[in-house]
Amino acid sequence: MAFVRFVLPDLHEDSSLNEGLFRLAYALRDDPAVSDADRELLIDITAWFDKHLPAPTRFNRTNSKGHYRRAARGISWFRDTATDCITRMYELKRILGTYGHQIHLVRETRLGYVVYEDAFQVVAEPFSDTSTSAS
Repeated sequence: MAFVRFVLPDLHEDSSLNEGLFRLAYALRDDPAVSDADRELLIDITAWFDKHLPAPTRFNRTNSKGHYRRAARGISWFRDTATDCITRMYELKRILGTYGHQIHLVRETRLGYVVYEDAFQVVAEPFSDTSTSAS
């Protein structure tokens, strides 16, 4: 099975890995510079994900005391079978690209240490040789 993730060139503050699209999508949704048509699309797409994509319950491997204070190292990947999610991510990619954001698609088969999974996604702390960016 292959996994995919859509990433920005920016690094996430906790994991130091390329950031995904959702934080930017929510920020643009509320940005007055975004056209009304694109805002409606962003509202629809983010609402769909809020309704249909479970929020991961874990982003790190440890359950030890104080684990909730540790920086999360896990990153989210879509299963290649999550076609509805991936189709909507391509639409997000298109909209974000309209506003000058460069987005890359990363494919991988060896994710790392799995800390959460559901029917649509896997969160894993990457192995040292796991490709996490388009570079």
